[in-house]
Amino acid sequence: MAFAEPAKNIEYLKLAPKMTVADLGAGTGAYTLELAKKVGPDGKVYAIEIQKELLEVIKKDAQGQALANISVVWGDIEKVNGTGLRNDFVDAVVISNVLFQISSIYILAQEIKRILKIGGKVLVVEWSDSFGGMGPEPEAVIQSEKAKEVFASAGFDFNEEFVAGDNHYGLIFTKK
Repeated sequence: MAFAEPAKNIEYLKLAPKMTVADLGAGTGAYTLELAKKVGPDGKVYAIEIQKELLEVIKKDAQGQALANISVVWGDIEKVNGTGLRNDFVDAVVISNVLFQISSIYILAQEIKRILKIGGKVLVVEWSDSFGGMGPEPEAVIQSEKAKEVFASAGFDFNEEFVAGDNHYGLIFTKK
């Protein structure tokens, strides 16, 4: 197993060419780039990030890998309508290493619900623990049970949990 394996983890979404996907809190784009390869040139990936310098990293890496199906979007995933995407717009959403950083998982879940098509899937990849200087502080770790509770209360069905890397868990939800 490795630290985290975006290419392997996104397989749980069962993506197909031409799909539209949002990577919320995209960071440096590890998931964005793999998603873009998976949905192909006729698909679309929206990398939503609040840190503009990270969006520039994604843009540069996408150009370097000739991935023209990525749109970088400056947005705040902690606000309703903060992604700037339309209602019922995307087929899938990825959030990786985000939950421990935000003030309200519920608001994030509501924004995901707003932009996701009915039957669309959400991949959550999150730290399973605090690992002595690597990962979040112990009090910031969001256990998988807490994430399941919040997404259920926001109107999602829980599908499965899996090991998403040496220090991460993965969850799949479906919008009802």
